[in-house]
Amino acid sequence: MDRMQAIQARIRKSFERQGLMAHLGAQLTEVAEGRVHIVLPSRPELTQQHGYFHAGATSSIADSAGGYAAYTLFPEDTEVLTVEYKINLLAPAVGDHLEAVGTVLKPGRTLTVCQLEVFAVQGDRQGDRRKLVANGQQTLIRVDSAASGR
Repeated sequence: MDRMQAIQARIRKSFERQGLMAHLGAQLTEVAEGRVHIVLPSRPELTQQHGYFHAGATSSIADSAGGYAAYTLFPEDTEVLTVEYKINLLAPAVGDHLEAVGTVLKPGRTLTVCQLEVFAVQGDRQGDRRKLVANGQQTLIRVDSAASGR
């Protein structure tokens, strides 16, 4: 197994342990060095009173995408925790699914900063229409696996 395959396996194993992502029905779709995509299919349980994706669902997948983007750059014996994040909801989130993209802006030994983007996607893969519905920034901390209590 090469280095990137090992990183992808570690990220996928960690993602599978996330109860909230499983509860929401989120799927990890792309893992690259410093970049992760998470897709959240639309269903009524994820909406607010106007039928749009709820901000809580939108924010949750953005937070996880950024966290895992940072985690791709961390050593194997470490974990990741969010220190803070800010998200701007730019438009109503309506579509067949949401796609959160976390991208590392500034890696660090202790703190890492990521860009968060969430797109509402309508349609199939070939003719899909994507609209940026949320944008944010996140700071994450790297902790030793033993210190994380796991």
